[in-house]
Amino acid sequence: MSGGAPTRAPFGTRLRTAVAQRGNLCVGIDPHPALLRAWGLPVDASGTAAFARRCLEAFGDLVPAIKVQVAFFEEHGSAGFEVLEEVLASCGQSGALCIADAKRGDIGSTMQGYARAWLGDGSPLACDALTVSPYLGVGALDPAFEAAADSGRGLFVLARTSNPEAGELQGAGGPGGSVAASVVDEVGRRNAELSVPGPGSFGVVVGATVADPPELSGLRGPVLMPGVGHQGADIGDVRRVAGPALPDTLVNISRHVLRQGPDVDAMRATVTGLVRDYQFAPPT
Repeated sequence: MSGGAPTRAPFGTRLRTAVAQRGNLCVGIDPHPALLRAWGLPVDASGTAAFARRCLEAFGDLVPAIKVQVAFFEEHGSAGFEVLEEVLASCGQSGALCIADAKRGDIGSTMQGYARAWLGDGSPLACDALTVSPYLGVGALDPAFEAAADSGRGLFVLARTSNPEAGELQGAGGPGGSVAASVVDEVGRRNAELSVPGPGSFGVVVGATVADPPELSGLRGPVLMPGVGHQGADIGDVRRVAGPALPDTLVNISRHVLRQGPDVDAMRATVTGLVRDYQFAPPT
């Protein structure tokens, strides 16, 4: 880490506070073309903007974090990125932390560029936390780890994802010595190096659908957990996979909520019920 003084409290601390106030549910803003059409919106930047505004109205003040799927903004070019910048800023105004689901991962100066774009103060794309891919090596993400620590932001490193295609690669080596386990262990080591009280700001992505999840007890940071609802997992799977990391686990449920749109009240009612279901006691 470069040792610069963060301009805000560490992401792990801010997330722990938000979860204590609002529970463990994370809802996504995923304006993919099929949903835009289902909502009666044009498949362009204007439709994407209207979609995001309704989502923020429906649940921005209810959940601790919102995950914004960058790809569905990026496909509309510069106009889409303009909308994305507005959404990233609006999440904070609603009191929710914003996770940019961009899954960036590269080496050297290119990774430094991604880190400045998504984790640097003053960047129009700056978020509270960024998803990153470690499959060029966890060490290749050093610029992102450093930028996040210096600015009080966070990372979620892909470890054992919920898509079925991931098992052969991420599970290679067996549960105890798998690729996924090595990613979790390395992220945990970096959290330990932060030397800050409370949970670390570096998390991992582990799916609730995974039959052989990596051990999370040494992570010392948050977990972003997709796979509940549309992909078939339920609250029992969340408890099984998260284990001791349950209090710091964000359960990502998106499609189950978004298919209630464009009715803002219907989405809000759905999220309100889910917040009650996915509220785990903090550690004592």
